Amino acid sequence: MGDMDNTMDVDSDLVLGWTRLGVLIICMGWAAWFDLKDRRVSNDHWIVWTKPIIFIWSLDLLIQGAHWSIWLTASALIAYASGSVIGRPTLKDAKAGNRMDQMVLGWYVISIVGLIAGAVHFSSSSPLDVLLGNETGDAALWWAYVGGLFVLFVIDLSWRMRFIHGGADAKALMWVTLLFPSWGELPIHSEVYMDKVILHLPPSLSLLIWGGLFFLLIPIILLVRNIASGNVRSLSDLSMAWIALTVPISTVQDRHAWILTDTMELPNGDLKVYHRRRAPRQSPSDEEVQIHIEKLMNEGVENVWVSLKLPLLLFLWPAILPLWLFGDPMALVIPVLLP
Repeated sequence: MGDMDNTMDVDSDLVLGWTRLGVLIICMGWAAWFDLKDRRVSNDHWIVWTKPIIFIWSLDLLIQGAHWSIWLTASALIAYASGSVIGRPTLKDAKAGNRMDQMVLGWYVISIVGLIAGAVHFSSSSPLDVLLGNETGDAALWWAYVGGLFVLFVIDLSWRMRFIHGGADAKALMWVTLLFPSWGELPIHSEVYMDKVILHLPPSLSLLIWGGLFFLLIPIILLVRNIASGNVRSLSDLSMAWIALTVPISTVQDRHAWILTDTMELPNGDLKVYHRRRAPRQSPSDEEVQIHIEKLMNEGVENVWVSLKLPLLLFLWPAILPLWLFGDPMALVIPVLLP
């Protein structure tokens, strides 16, 4: 009978793991499309796709027969992440009768009670015991959720300090943290590399690193595309070909891109067309872009170099593949650096 129960547990973990992975692929792919098309992802998208997470969590915790404090600790993760889409409640608004603020503050209080109760109930265990495999069951599950709460704090702080510039990017990483608070929820294809390292980066931050590696492919893709399109005719073009793309000036207004082609006045008063190698620090307004285009057209410019505004979500979506194949990217690097 015990063997049958263990088999059922393994099967349910596998089903839930693949369900989580499917939800990740669909939600992130959809968000990447929105971000590429409109350069924004509505808060409603993340609210809607948090519902499957809550459903999967509930099934998982019910199957494991988790302690009540773990349920409330899981609630604390959602409560913290909710601030990125619905804002933080204030005591002032709650006292003024704002029903939403009163409900959310009550949610916070209940979640904090669960955290404190969990800390007391699992006080005999520690994160190190979980990492070494000395703790399993409820204790390991509670510490996994506490770790997820810490990751949410790091992502939120990085967003507030502008280390993560896009709000959609920060919300996406928070959402991934809710979906995979630890590696135990992700069905990795091959755990050979993961088994070589005890300490791992959280899944959401690992996805960010994999996405960054995909981002490094942009210069190669741009260079190949420019060469194939016949846009490289000189050494000057070659220096631009790996950081920008040349397009007809008539199409620039409809693109999400910064114009790198500009004019400068020579000592004799003539205007010379040149190409910058860096995008402006602050995006110009539509009116400023139109004036810029008209100035270039007056100089007879037909094609301009542009730096594409590529959202991070566009790279996080394909990064799901190496995340599933290998897990933590540092698990591949550390054994090489420290054999």
